[in-house]
Amino acid sequence: MAEVIAQNPSQEVPRSTSWQMPDTLILIFFVGVFAVLLTYLIPVGNFASEQVAYVVDGVEKVRTVIDPDSFAYATDDAGQEIYKSVGLFATGSEPGLMNFAFAGLSSGSAVSVIMFMLVIGGAFGVVMRTGTIDNGILRLIEKTKGSEALFIPVLFFLFSLGGAVFGMGEEAVAFAIIIVPLMVRLGYDGITTVMVTYVATQIGFGTSWMNPFSVAIAQGIAGVPVLSGMTFRVVMWFGFTLIGILFTMMYAAKIKKDPESSYSRRSDAYFRNQALNMVDSRWNIGDTLVLLTVAATMVWVVWGVIVHAWYIGEIASQFFTMGLVAGVIAVTFRLNDMTLNDVASAFKEGAGVMLAPALLVGFAKGVLLMLGGGNTGDASVLNSILNSAGGLISGLPGAASAWLMYVFQSGFNFFVTSGSGQAVLTMPLLAPLSDIAGVTRQVSVLAFQLGDGFTNLIVPTSASLMATLGVCRIDWRDWAKFVWRFMVLLFVLASFVVVGAHLIGFA
Repeated sequence: MAEVIAQNPSQEVPRSTSWQMPDTLILIFFVGVFAVLLTYLIPVGNFASEQVAYVVDGVEKVRTVIDPDSFAYATDDAGQEIYKSVGLFATGSEPGLMNFAFAGLSSGSAVSVIMFMLVIGGAFGVVMRTGTIDNGILRLIEKTKGSEALFIPVLFFLFSLGGAVFGMGEEAVAFAIIIVPLMVRLGYDGITTVMVTYVATQIGFGTSWMNPFSVAIAQGIAGVPVLSGMTFRVVMWFGFTLIGILFTMMYAAKIKKDPESSYSRRSDAYFRNQALNMVDSRWNIGDTLVLLTVAATMVWVVWGVIVHAWYIGEIASQFFTMGLVAGVIAVTFRLNDMTLNDVASAFKEGAGVMLAPALLVGFAKGVLLMLGGGNTGDASVLNSILNSAGGLISGLPGAASAWLMYVFQSGFNFFVTSGSGQAVLTMPLLAPLSDIAGVTRQVSVLAFQLGDGFTNLIVPTSASLMATLGVCRIDWRDWAKFVWRFMVLLFVLASFVVVGAHLIGFA
């Protein structure tokens, strides 16, 4: 019966009268209201900066970090602490509650992320319009009947390895676009796709033994030998990856048996309808060339990230090139009878899919701006929160301090989802505080990486998460309903790992 409804999207469905989870934009707005209230309760402060040198692979690198002993509340001429209270409307360069969305969307860092999402969406819109991926999936399903379950553990393992080795995250978006139709047609769902792609990368990212964007930087700032503690972290990575695989396989088996229990059943109708509309699995030289273009782009991206440390600007240009080449191939070989205008139309439609998650990224950035942004040199509420949290942690017993470091890093990740950015902000403060609390600096780095990695699975401020959900057409509210159980599991296990590492003197 559900399949019949999926084939008739115009059929009216009675609107539920029961309570529904507010839209993600509404939730972020209320977070913004809470942020405004904090500006009335907490005075602003700032840190001074200092240069820290550390060595990675025999090469000395330098980072500008905060001096943890330099924090001071901003005061006026009378010596009174200053509150930068946020009003309803903007005053000068300071955002207000009614324009925090515009301020976030137009801020430099958010603009680059949003454009990255739109370009990737557009490029893959062209690739998907060629029909190559659809036809390739049909052929793959036909040749692998009976062994579909192998896709889940193999993909999860590979993506987790990518997250551990070179900080794979944004790249998962591109793979999810290709994998989600396959998963739906194999009888699974969009959420399974997010688990084996983006979630797997963040499991690897959070438990990595060599990630150059988080572990290496955090250890360098904390004064710990870079890439030390590798044996402990490799075992931890393998354990958490195995847990992620088992959790995903259990969920996938449940969906295979009872499709109606899927949390993304409604949004997966798009991919199910695609499957119903495909009659034959055409394959010619044009399809082969498009597939080779996609594969070559993936290799190009991975090479650029590992060898040249390319970020979203370079990656976006690589995927734009892929879309352009795929479009030329499609027009030349008349794939799906595509014309140049069809290529342009497909690009716009693909970019349109990313518009909703892109808005969420801008809104979340606006919340951060109301708290003063992420510049430690400017007096802000965020700096005051950071300093107070550090003071609280330093006054507790060692095991409690280690655990609270993990909790703090998890919460702070809502505001700063960048691994390297969070390391620069928090490690200069928590590393010396760990000495006072009797916690080894290696444990403080462990608390940082676990807190930074795992909460990326749910915070709407994570551009990579929202982009992956966007291409899989999954609403963040539906995702939250599913993933909170997995988050609780990860939180409990990570808490045991951090406290256990402290108790065994991990250094």
